[in-house]
Amino acid sequence: MRKLALRDEILLRVDKPARYIGNEVNSITKNKAEIAIRHAMCFPDVYEIGMSHLGIQILYGMLNSYEDTWCERVYSPWVDLDKILREENIPLFALESQDPIRDFDFLGFTLQYEMCYTNVLQVLELSGITFKASGRGEDEPIVIGGGPCTYNPEPMADFFDLFYIGEGEARYREVLDCYKENKASGGSRVDFLLKAARIPGIYVPRFYETDYHPDGTIKSMTPMAADIPEKIRKEIVTDFRAAFYPFKPVVPFIKITQDRVVLEIQRGCIRGCRFCQAGQLYRPVRERDVEQLKIYAAEMLKNTGHEEISLSSLSSSDYSHLPELIDFLIDECQEQRTNISLPSLRIDASSLDIMKKVQDVKKSSLTFAPEAGSQRLRDVINKGLTEEAILNGARLAFAGGHSRVKLYFMLGLPSETEEDIAAIGELANKIAAEYYETVPKAKRNGKVQIGVSTSFFIPKAFTAFQWAPQATRDEFLDKAYLARKGISAQLNQKSIKYSWHETDISVLECVMARGDRRLSASIMAAYKNGALFDAWSEHYHYHTWLTSFTETNIDLDFYTTRKREDDEIFPWDFIDCGVSKEYLLREWKKAQAETTTPHCRVSCQGCGAAQYKAGVCL
Repeated sequence: MRKLALRDEILLRVDKPARYIGNEVNSITKNKAEIAIRHAMCFPDVYEIGMSHLGIQILYGMLNSYEDTWCERVYSPWVDLDKILREENIPLFALESQDPIRDFDFLGFTLQYEMCYTNVLQVLELSGITFKASGRGEDEPIVIGGGPCTYNPEPMADFFDLFYIGEGEARYREVLDCYKENKASGGSRVDFLLKAARIPGIYVPRFYETDYHPDGTIKSMTPMAADIPEKIRKEIVTDFRAAFYPFKPVVPFIKITQDRVVLEIQRGCIRGCRFCQAGQLYRPVRERDVEQLKIYAAEMLKNTGHEEISLSSLSSSDYSHLPELIDFLIDECQEQRTNISLPSLRIDASSLDIMKKVQDVKKSSLTFAPEAGSQRLRDVINKGLTEEAILNGARLAFAGGHSRVKLYFMLGLPSETEEDIAAIGELANKIAAEYYETVPKAKRNGKVQIGVSTSFFIPKAFTAFQWAPQATRDEFLDKAYLARKGISAQLNQKSIKYSWHETDISVLECVMARGDRRLSASIMAAYKNGALFDAWSEHYHYHTWLTSFTETNIDLDFYTTRKREDDEIFPWDFIDCGVSKEYLLREWKKAQAETTTPHCRVSCQGCGAAQYKAGVCL
């Protein structure tokens, strides 16, 4: 019988003990004696967040499909268990075997957002793994990082042995084989890392050196070992029909953030919004075969018992077989009253019929993301969405029985004016008015509810806005005040609820998103000063980070508000994400000229993604 790492007495003292006991439905247990490689896969946040991530489920299933590998899961222990583990010297453990993480060959982190960086250090410390990769011994796991944040890995470079740039399905088997061969031949840790650095898509920070100009900008980044590339090209899946997909995802005992079957219908986005990092990183757009998706959906619903299925995509409306897939899902889900969730729908004509069909199964609030209130600013960011299309979408939704709409906007976008901010309230008011004009009084279910949420613009690597300065903390607060004031001035203000993201976190996220290797020291200092679970507002302490930046001589403005020249070398320029810097610079110039760019299916803009000879580029 499997022995738990935590005594019953400890499990009774912590919140949600089911986070730590494993043995969930569809979790995988193997015989350790028959395994050559043990891999712990970590989402550095609390269990409920990590278990909701499709990427972990895919890699977990894929790695466990290999006979020689056992992949287990580990998440950041919540603060109550963190305290107990330290007090009682209990090492952090994997859910499946309950064995200490330090006993594994690999510890893989998925880095989905910058605010989880101190949680990575928490997992390393609680596992008894040396913080800095350069100081790790032969008996410690190889620490590998993946996910969108690895497209600028430099702020975390000190803590990782290697980063996998791209999609895990493409080269992970090659990395594991390299490890096995090195181990069989008696090779050292450094020997393996040197061999791994020659595998496409693998970046080993210790073999690269960065030089800086006197003003702090980067002068050069140079490989320090023979036969390793100057530039790391991302690796992607080009044949989705042959790609692994988890028919039997792990089903938790407790409610998680995304408690549903997730069906990934495509990767990438044709739209080219200039603020959107994911839209560039996952190019070219590749669609999954609709017949395969029908099989996946039926199998996953059967194997999990979930009561909701969600279609995963950056822009679900752009999946070319969406009507056929929706018709199938409606037939499949009708009897069980299974809800169909369609995030990332655009407010355009192609989505309206889909919306009407889905709402007949089970109504829920609709979410639209105009991103900017005015047409001028939507053109600057290349949103490709007119006010007429927005109002038409809302009109159809209201006619179909919906009375709740969520609207997402950004504040602080390049070239934003007070008129652009005022337009947020004006647009929300027009949408509310559409409800009262569309739905007869006798059929109304109370007042319309319009939720307006604003986040603050964060310039990200590999976007057209990577050259843009970020607004200051005080400027963000002023913009939020103007947005609230604009909403309060509207006729339908009582139907509009306004919320905004925290300014401090947005500034810190920008520092991490555009940071260089010098920030590793700051992250370490912040962790030692008590920073942990920074993505959770109740645990985020801005002054802890300010103190840590002061201790490590880091100027925040250098990474946030400073103007960047067109030819500046960025910390991430050694990575080829599939789109060229020349293309992104063209888009930056077009944004300044308030000129839009048509999407990929209208005309190719020569972004560079055609090098993969896949998806929409064919």
